[in-house]
Amino acid sequence: MNVARVPNNDYPVFSQFGQNIYASDVVQQAISCIVTEMKKITPLHERAIGNDSVPVDGDVQRVLNNPNEIMTQSDFLEKVFWQLFLNYNAFIIPTWENNKLVAIYPIQPTNVTFLQDSTDKLFVELQFANDYKTTIRYSDIIHLKYRYSVNEFMGGNAYGQPDNEALLKTLDLNHTLLQGVAKSMKSSFAINGVVKYNTMLDDGKMDEAIANLEKHLANNESGFLPLDMKGEFIPLQNKIQMVDATTLKFIDEKILRHFGVPLPILTGDYTKSQYEAFYQKTLEPLIIAIGQAFTKSLFTPNEIAFGNKIVFYPHELIFMDTTQKLEMVRMLGDSGALYENEKRKAFGMRPLQELEGVRMQSLNYVNVEIAGDYQLNKSKNENVNNNDDV
Repeated sequence: MNVARVPNNDYPVFSQFGQNIYASDVVQQAISCIVTEMKKITPLHERAIGNDSVPVDGDVQRVLNNPNEIMTQSDFLEKVFWQLFLNYNAFIIPTWENNKLVAIYPIQPTNVTFLQDSTDKLFVELQFANDYKTTIRYSDIIHLKYRYSVNEFMGGNAYGQPDNEALLKTLDLNHTLLQGVAKSMKSSFAINGVVKYNTMLDDGKMDEAIANLEKHLANNESGFLPLDMKGEFIPLQNKIQMVDATTLKFIDEKILRHFGVPLPILTGDYTKSQYEAFYQKTLEPLIIAIGQAFTKSLFTPNEIAFGNKIVFYPHELIFMDTTQKLEMVRMLGDSGALYENEKRKAFGMRPLQELEGVRMQSLNYVNVEIAGDYQLNKSKNENVNNNDDV
């Protein structure tokens, strides 16, 4: 088996992965915002039938609901997306028994080598921190890539590494500013003045004078220090230069823009339109990417041709206020597209056992396939009624 050929002649061996930017609290908070939202998405195995998609309750869906023996669904998603942002690549191994999916595991390789056999099939050699190595077919793993650009196989830069060069410059500037703030604060606690005694004092009297001065300092509440005629207070001018809030905010926002996280999202003080923009710009591309990666790995080409796919849905009613929820429930409820308990859950109410499986539909709607017949029959009935009246 040979090392995989790369069009630009780079060597396709990738070490995982630089993490020096994650010492920054702003970086960690930005990524945490994204990961926290991605934990809310719900994976669903669907099959397209005509123009409709129906959920499939089978082995794949059971694993999506309960990925493996040590992780919940949200644990699994959190692990995957933290690895994706730490390494710009995330690898997931599905395990099968008798052609049935039984579990999916996120893994953390320290070194990844892409190989090709004589038939040009692609394999991946994975090396882990304990020096264990294994080689598997690339088609048998789920591989998520972040900022997939110049490298043929991996996300990140030409070497399959996180491309943090530009971000590191901003982080270095941010670190320098924060150090300046810390030093300014320390200097404010430095010596602010000297007390000069206009007389000769022996050691005993000097100790007594210092103790008396400390007592005055400890008991002073007015900000003025009383001294006798023998003492003279000489102030020292400490000009403390603090970094202005606008500059610090600019640096924070510059770091946040790198990850597509607006400041209101970070602070939690966002509007509906701000969250929608965050979702469309930052979250939605990730949701599409993970759905396509799962579909490609978990299903054969023939199964995909028959409409099987994995779709990750965002948290229910994520963008809607109460008025919009009411309108949505009215529209979907009238058409019979919502169960009665789904209507209750939309407003945070617990489902009721007596409403299990109950769907209500307005009689003001008719199936488009029979609309013509319905109208014709209605017209005939009206004519009959009119003739009877005559």
